[in-house]
Amino acid sequence: AARSGHVFLSVGKEGLSSIVETEGNPDVHVILRGGSKGPNYAAEHVRECGEKLAKAGLAQKIMIDCSHGNSSKQHRRQVDVAEDIAQQLESGDTASMIMGVMIESNLLEGRQDITAAGPAALKYGQSVTDACLSWDMTVPVLDRLREGVRGRRNMIWRAARGLDGEASIVKDN
Repeated sequence: AARSGHVFLSVGKEGLSSIVETEGNPDVHVILRGGSKGPNYAAEHVRECGEKLAKAGLAQKIMIDCSHGNSSKQHRRQVDVAEDIAQQLESGDTASMIMGVMIESNLLEGRQDITAAGPAALKYGQSVTDACLSWDMTVPVLDRLREGVRGRRNMIWRAARGLDGEASIVKDN
């Protein structure tokens, strides 16, 4: 539905009722975030989702949420989820389907409640919603995902040249 244009009644810039027409979004994607049935970030889940998208005639574009149900709402488990994704990017048949990841990150680890003392009592850089990885924990995760992306680029480069068994390096610009 997001790929198609829509027409709906809304309030225009002048504050009057208006009929608004959208063009749709050609870059739609699915987000795998886990749920009551457990995580859904592993290669078999990505593969199954990609097959369903292809069957529906949609692009196989999948974003994986490292947090929420995929980490069982344990913010530190995002590191493990990201590692699995990096491995898929490097060598898996699902590599081309993964178009992005989501990570819950902030300057400080964890989360905090908003108390009666108000905003002045809050620690700067710590979430007031979901628990997050700290920045110091996030940087190695991003580095590892970068390695996975480099592996995917290298795999694509080799395949395009018929060099599947030969070592080669693709450098980032």
